[in-house]
Parts: sequence; structure tokens; C-alpha cells
Amino acid sequence: MGGDRKCRIVLLGMPGAGKGTQGALLEKHFGIPNVSTGDMLRESLSEGTKLGLAAKSHMDAGKLVPDDVIVKMVDEFIHKSECSKGFILDGFPRTLGQAKALDEMFETRGFKLTLVLYFDLGQEDAVIRLSGRRVCKVCQRMYHVAFNPSPNKDRCVCQGELYVRNDDKEEIVRHRLSVYITQTKPLVAYYKEKGLLVEIDASKDIGSVNDEVLGVLYANC
Repeated sequence: MGGDRKCRIVLLGMPGAGKGTQGALLEKHFGIPNVSTGDMLRESLSEGTKLGLAAKSHMDAGKLVPDDVIVKMVDEFIHKSECSKGFILDGFPRTLGQAKALDEMFETRGFKLTLVLYFDLGQEDAVIRLSGRRVCKVCQRMYHVAFNPSPNKDRCVCQGELYVRNDDKEEIVRHRLSVYITQTKPLVAYYKEKGLLVEIDASKDIGSVNDEVLGVLYANC
């Protein structure tokens, strides 16, 4: 990123598409914060902020945190000093309503969204990536039955037992993908119409995807 230009990026893509991995690589490469709504919620809860307490009341009742609370958290985040050179939003917006709220927030603050990177991955590929993950009960090391298997089969190198996290069970994975297709996939058309969307082939290996992403960002930021 050159000169005084600020790169404000949104990462889109279904679960398993590698948004989190690429966001972390971009954060390290460019020195701008990469944050998810989950990160914001955890930080607000740990700090006991007014928004954190508001979110907790809904979570304790088993309800989704309302859009207005999430939007306010994002608004607080993007005005922190560490975001002065830009930022990466992973997992926000999730719905058209949130996207429009983000537009209004940026317009009010005089910000411009630089790019929306859409990590395109087939649904069955996502199922394989997510449902194949295995985690060690002892050291939490992560494996994948197809891409990164343990040399000890069903045990970790530390001899701990490997298990499937609840979120990675195939029926749960398919439900998560169904929710994504219903709620979040419409954002692809929304941002494409605005001329902000760049599609990234997320089926490639991590290094190849990162090379493609960096090429796009250096050309636009």
C-alpha cells in the first residue's frame, strides 16, 4: 500500500473458504488490524463495556446479538488509533441490512470502502475442509484427515485423542453453509453492483491464494 492511502477491506466467503487465514496473513503483511465480529464481542465482553453488556444480555437469553449492537461495535472499532492506516473486516457484514448500515456508517464518517474480497469456494469443497478437521483433546493441535493427517492416525503426536468439534460435524457444517447461502451470499451481488467486489479462487493452496490477494491489494490500495 503506497503513500497515505488507507485500505479498508471486507472479506466475504462461506465457512471454510480461508478468510480467517488470509486475514491473519494480511494483518501481518500490511500492519493493519484484521478483526471479526467474534473478536469484537469477546473484547467488549472482557472489558465490560456498555455494548458488551448489551450483547451479553442477548447471548445469555440464547438470542442472536441484534444488528444495531454489532454495528455500534464495528463503529467503535474502526475509530481506534490502530485503524488509522486501514483495517480488515472478517465476518461483517453478514446480511444486506448490515451492509447498508456499514455504508451509512462510512458515509457519516467520510470513509470509503476500498475493496470486498470474495473467497469463492464450492459448497462440497467447504464441507470437506470443515468436516475433515480433527483437534487434539490435550494440546489442541489441529489436523485434517485429507490435507494434514496425524502420523498417529486417531491420536496426536503428543498421544492425545483426536476429536471432531461440534461445529465441524457434517450436519452442523451443512447447516452453517445453508445459513451463509441464505443470508450472506446476496452480498456478493450487492458489492459487485457497486464495483467493489474482487473474486478470489479459494480452492487453491494458501500460498497461491495469498499471492493473488496481495496482487489485487497492491493494485488497488
